[in-house]
Amino acid sequence: MRVLVTGGAGFIGSRLVARLAREGEEVVVLDDFSRGSEANLKELEGTVRVVRGDVRDPRSVGEAARGAEGVVHLAALIDVAESVEKPDLYFDVNVRGTLNVLESARSAEVFVFASSAAVYGNPVRLPIAEDHPLRPLSPYGATKVTGEALVHAYAAARGFRPVILRLFNVYGPKQSRAYAGVVAEFVKKVLRGEPPLIYGDGTQSRDFVFVDDVVEYFVRALRMEEVRGIYNVGSGKAVSVLELAELVAKVLGRPELKPVHAPPRPGDIKHSVADISRAVRDFGYRPRVALEEGLRVTAEALAAELRAR
Repeated sequence: MRVLVTGGAGFIGSRLVARLAREGEEVVVLDDFSRGSEANLKELEGTVRVVRGDVRDPRSVGEAARGAEGVVHLAALIDVAESVEKPDLYFDVNVRGTLNVLESARSAEVFVFASSAAVYGNPVRLPIAEDHPLRPLSPYGATKVTGEALVHAYAAARGFRPVILRLFNVYGPKQSRAYAGVVAEFVKKVLRGEPPLIYGDGTQSRDFVFVDDVVEYFVRALRMEEVRGIYNVGSGKAVSVLELAELVAKVLGRPELKPVHAPPRPGDIKHSVADISRAVRDFGYRPRVALEEGLRVTAEALAAELRAR
């Protein structure tokens, strides 16, 4: 299968591209390298085709999408706080960009869209199932709601198989320096001998899922004909941010580094945990990497990266 991966040099994208290439798929990457890194694709030189371009540029998108039978659309801006400050930019990249990819993907038989738990906003019930009301609290979340609607509309018109993966808090090695999730931020702080910084009181909860488990869902979304529609991708387990900070310090052997607090950030939700029963049933897969194990792998990779600088 020829597969286009937008954002293929990024955190999730580069691991997905490596997996697909290793398993014999013909992979085309579209990335402008504004947040993704060329280093993430260095080991794949000669095995994947890379188109340097912006999803906002129809010409670049058209070149990359030509002949693609499968599309994974990961390219997006994803920082909630930044989206509050720059809503026009987020609309342009995340909505206009998604529209451009859909317009160009005329040969696609399956379109996998990376959405986000941010579409739900503050939940009215936990865990959050796919039929939960969509009440985003940030422009970022709103752009993902709009992107989902566009995917559904184009699937109805074109007949491709749509798969929308609502990602919860994905963590692991190689998270973008421009946007590092809370796990990477805590790990980097502790590695430098600094206390983790928590926005708010730390009682807010999140659902953390390791990047390799997320990649497995993307691979199966491309290949499993019976999979279509919307799926939550998380661990199904809630962990408070305070618990996470303490666990990171413990894993790194610095339990004395107690977190410090700052005011809550606008757009942040209070609690989030996924009901993953639909994904487990349809994909035949349940995330396998435990949080403590994933934190060790992430910490080792970040420590090596910091030493190399």
